[in-house]
Amino acid sequence: MSGLAEVQAVLFDLDGTLIDSAPDLGGAADEMRIRRGWDSLPMAAYRPHAGSGARGMLQVAFDVTPDHADYDTLREEFYVAYEARLTRHTRPFDEVPPLIDALEQRGLAWGVVTNKAHRFADPLVAAMPLLRRAATVVCGDTTPHAKPHPAPLLEAALRLGVAPQRCIYVGDDERDMLAGRSAGMKTLAACYGYLGPQATTDHWPADARILSPLQVLKYLQLP
Repeated sequence: MSGLAEVQAVLFDLDGTLIDSAPDLGGAADEMRIRRGWDSLPMAAYRPHAGSGARGMLQVAFDVTPDHADYDTLREEFYVAYEARLTRHTRPFDEVPPLIDALEQRGLAWGVVTNKAHRFADPLVAAMPLLRRAATVVCGDTTPHAKPHPAPLLEAALRLGVAPQRCIYVGDDERDMLAGRSAGMKTLAACYGYLGPQATTDHWPADARILSPLQVLKYLQLP
């Protein structure tokens, strides 16, 4: 697949693909530690796990997993702390604004498909002018299933009026590639995201791997 003749839309994951939200995700978890009188952890400890949201942040901050007796209480505390600082330090990755400009200039629709719930995604999109330009935003609770199920991606394609086979999906997690493949889309692994130093994407079902956002244009063979 290449060029404008076949691709009509580009869909993106949000955290770790379009925006760097690790400072606020990690910051919310670290605030919880500080309130308890614990030492602050460096952002480098949180960043590789930012793509896992509350689960990843709580595991780093408190070494708890979803089967822990206190997990639900800690998760809600994290949600409240994160809501209070959604856009304090969160920004688009440097090459994302020119990438979006280029896609729009070439008449390609683009949208967001994230596992982030509406509770967080809606105010985040409202606060960021770049994200408000998305033709559609599908959240983790928009459909009955979240990624890696293909339902959110199929919903996005339906909203755009574009066949899934004419979409590509860009994400920084294996579940993004699995969802895109199941939806019949081409997939690009965003290797600049929250992969962590030991992570490998070799086993992901990606059609290509990109090291920076603007490499999407190279994959599309667009100048």
